[in-house]
Amino acid sequence: MSKPLKAGGEVDSWCTKCKLVLNHRIIAMVGSNPVRVECSTCGSHHNFRARAPGEKAASAGGAGTTRAVGTAGPKSTRMSITKAAQAALEREKTWEKAIAGKGVNEFRQYKVSETFSEGDLVRHTKFGDGVVTRILDQKKVEILFKDEPRTLAQGLTD
Repeated sequence: MSKPLKAGGEVDSWCTKCKLVLNHRIIAMVGSNPVRVECSTCGSHHNFRARAPGEKAASAGGAGTTRAVGTAGPKSTRMSITKAAQAALEREKTWEKAIAGKGVNEFRQYKVSETFSEGDLVRHTKFGDGVVTRILDQKKVEILFKDEPRTLAQGLTD
């Protein structure tokens, strides 16, 4: 059992200045929820935030979960983060499906002098394994890597 929260007590909170979840002293409470806190590390005063921005709340069965007061942003911001995360997951699934079951010898080493076709498997020294998703023009190709698609040069000669 944890001690009940009270003004002057301590709680872990996201520090908006340090950009970390750190120990804070509770300055103000509304009911049983902390509202304002002071960072024990940097001394800044700010609203209580139970977790880092973008982190999911603990499951409903989690004991002692506290609702962060004043952390909800505008609805459109929360939705765009969700859409961006969803798009990233879709890209990663597409990438995984494209390279699934492929042997090491099926990947071509990326060189700017090479020319590629859609569906070619490419191994880049910095970005890793990728698949050519489209040819932009004679000198540019879009390659989907695990983290994101990138536009790279192709067919260049000295």
